[in-house]
Amino acid sequence: MALTPEDVVNKQFQQTKFREGYDQDEVDDFLDEVVVELRRLVQENQELTERLKAAEAGAGAPKSATAPIAAVPAPVSAVAAAAPAASGDDAESSSSLLQLARRLHDEHVKEGTEKRDALIAEGHATAARVVAETEAKQRAQVEILEKQKSVLENKIDELRVFERDYRKQLRGYIEGQLKELDEASGTGSSK
Repeated sequence: MALTPEDVVNKQFQQTKFREGYDQDEVDDFLDEVVVELRRLVQENQELTERLKAAEAGAGAPKSATAPIAAVPAPVSAVAAAAPAASGDDAESSSSLLQLARRLHDEHVKEGTEKRDALIAEGHATAARVVAETEAKQRAQVEILEKQKSVLENKIDELRVFERDYRKQLRGYIEGQLKELDEASGTGSSK
């Protein structure tokens, strides 16, 4: 893959589905591609540097010996001409590019971790709030039921007292009727 700086700048990653940030595997794969391409460019730069040094060493040689170097396209020969000074810069550039990619990766991972932690904390807070609300509703319902129970127990006590009084009155009435019946039958039998 011929990787250009524009490829690195314009690279788009898929958004993840369950968390914010980029797909870590996709970012890692892209960084692997960047490393391979940068190593290839460094190797190519070294080869061109060696060819340039060989050409300069053979400067006393006939013009035909330098002809293959002159046939190199202009952009590549410009890189080759700047290679002795820039070979360290390319290594630094690729190193800084890797560091930038790692830093961006670390930032995205950190953001994802922070977002995950915030979501977990929010979930715990929501769960605690729901539990507290449910417990408060339960306590209120228990209080209402306790009051209803107390009212019903009072009514039961009143009904028991009423039943006892009613039975006493009914017994008194029945005994009174029996007494009257006995008296009426006792006077009727003496005649």
